[in-house]
Amino acid sequence: MSPIDYIIQFLLGESAGACRPLVGYTSDAAQWGRYRVVMVPSGFFRDGVYGTVASLPALPLPAWEGVPFLFGEPRAEQVGGTLVVYADLVASAYFLLSRYEEMVRRGVRDVHGRFPGRESVPARGGFIHRPVVDEYGILLRGWLRQAGVEVDEPLAGIRRVYLTHDVDSLAHYRRLRGVAGALLRHRPEEVWQAVRTYVGRLESDPWYTFPWLLEQDGRIDAVRREVLFFVKPGGGDSREDQPHSHVRGGDFRRLFRLLRESGAMVGLHASYEAGRRPELVAREKALLEVAWGGSIACNRHHYLDTREPEHMQALLDAGIGHDFTLGYADVAGFRLGTCRAVRWINPATRQVTGLVLHPLTVMDGTLDGEQYMGLDEETAFGYVAELLVQTARCGGDVCLLWHNTSVARPYHRQLYPKIIEYLADRLGLGGCE
Repeated sequence: MSPIDYIIQFLLGESAGACRPLVGYTSDAAQWGRYRVVMVPSGFFRDGVYGTVASLPALPLPAWEGVPFLFGEPRAEQVGGTLVVYADLVASAYFLLSRYEEMVRRGVRDVHGRFPGRESVPARGGFIHRPVVDEYGILLRGWLRQAGVEVDEPLAGIRRVYLTHDVDSLAHYRRLRGVAGALLRHRPEEVWQAVRTYVGRLESDPWYTFPWLLEQDGRIDAVRREVLFFVKPGGGDSREDQPHSHVRGGDFRRLFRLLRESGAMVGLHASYEAGRRPELVAREKALLEVAWGGSIACNRHHYLDTREPEHMQALLDAGIGHDFTLGYADVAGFRLGTCRAVRWINPATRQVTGLVLHPLTVMDGTLDGEQYMGLDEETAFGYVAELLVQTARCGGDVCLLWHNTSVARPYHRQLYPKIIEYLADRLGLGGCE
């Protein structure tokens, strides 16, 4: 399937089957009469333009009914029985869904090799908090109705909630280094807890918050939720990959048993080093499958460090079908412009692949990190609530990322239950457990 055909179907959503033949994408006026709605290409895909700096949109962006789009003009005309629209929503959606900007602006990266969210067109254009690609779908379906076509809107409300947790460190005091740190800080209560955890029960460790997380996650309707724990299997020589996880040791066997009993899934937390050397993904996946005792179908990169758009091919090569990496570390919002699962479009080859991307709605550290958004708890909750409302309005999925280590701190120990409660009670996703 061509990326243009896929994007038009993606915008149409559940109406794609009946309505796709009625939507054209052509500048050939002789072809317009075949369709009820035609979007005129802006030139974004032309040879000599595509892949160059000249293809990047200029700010400020035009808008249609308050919805910013990246290419074309905010005008339309009726040509016979066809509504001809000059707002190029196809190129605009492609730009966002494929991470096209990151391919063209390869010189723009942070200290971890990631494209910064604050540098993105959605952030600079002031709409990072809006799933504008899904709003393009609302516009397109509205144009079809204007052209006399009966089109149903998808039901509003959040369809699925992915409650995900990255296990960067299973425990704080199960290593001598952690105990030594406690001794050096000379806090008697911490020293006692460190020694008790090191020689005794894993459950005494302050970072072993998994039962508490599972309890919170269980407040969401079981039919509407998916709980995933992304585990680093070890590997990578980078400082950011420390400490290495002993996924075949007794502590992880205990954790895996707990997760199986709860019905949670385990995914690969590809190492920081794999962000730089994507060929490591296959080896890390194989290590985790041995430890877990089953196949691994999902991935999220450590530090959200999938560096170049085309690096995602390594996930397909490793047999991974679903990725949960794609949110920005420095600003929460809709990195791909959508709150719905979408197939990966490789901007280097212009191919639609079988890899399914699940956009990340928000990560814990993005909210309170001083180098990121630096929000207080109340402001953070308000910001997340707005993202959830936007997702519900567009009938999308929510994907939350909270680490087992972060909820050991008061900020996130209080914030995460508030978000779960908002989903369960205010947005109607509560379960009976």
